[in-house]
Amino acid sequence: MRFDIISILPKIFAGFSEFGVCGRALQNGAAQAQFWNPRDYAKDRHRTVDDRPFGGGCGMVMLAEPLAGAIESAKEQNSGDVIYLSPRGEVFNDALARQLATQKELILICGRYRGVDERVINTYATRCISVGDYILSGGEVAAMALIDAVLRHCPGVLGDADSVNEESFAEGILDAPCWTRPEVWREQEAPKVLLSGNHKATLDWRRKAAEELTRHWRPDLLCEKK
Repeated sequence: MRFDIISILPKIFAGFSEFGVCGRALQNGAAQAQFWNPRDYAKDRHRTVDDRPFGGGCGMVMLAEPLAGAIESAKEQNSGDVIYLSPRGEVFNDALARQLATQKELILICGRYRGVDERVINTYATRCISVGDYILSGGEVAAMALIDAVLRHCPGVLGDADSVNEESFAEGILDAPCWTRPEVWREQEAPKVLLSGNHKATLDWRRKAAEELTRHWRPDLLCEKK
């Protein structure tokens, strides 16, 4: 899968591109990432990418023309949806990650400052996505979250492709709690059923434990299933 990322701070992605699941995917060819810096498309010698908002107010706004140049360059190589990461967007979740994973290409616009000139969104964005009801300093962290979640559902990315179907949200609830060695730690014992070798009993226990965990920590998920 290919991601073209519009960002004035592409170096933020350095560690993300080198380590973990996403790093391996980018290194083994299961995924590609190309970065486009709007500063490279600025017309003045200072490579200006922002200005004060019309109407006054705090913060700065990203200029339309440098962004347009970066987006249009990306679109020459990527025909996928152009996604603007913004609080206005549909809230990102596992179902949306699975949906996006069926696409071969995506372009992600990472805003900074107060936001981007609205005309850029009107001209290029095919959808807007929010990673939650809070404000980040820029869209780069949101883009990394989206890429990580999406790539987990792409072929050849995880060592065990079936693991995504056993994780939280795969069945609309949280995953069951986990234990590992030692069997007793600080006087707390791991559930005996998990050590029994009885596959059916273990599955039944995990389903019940997952529902109990969800009821305790995320009861809203159980309401959504009704």
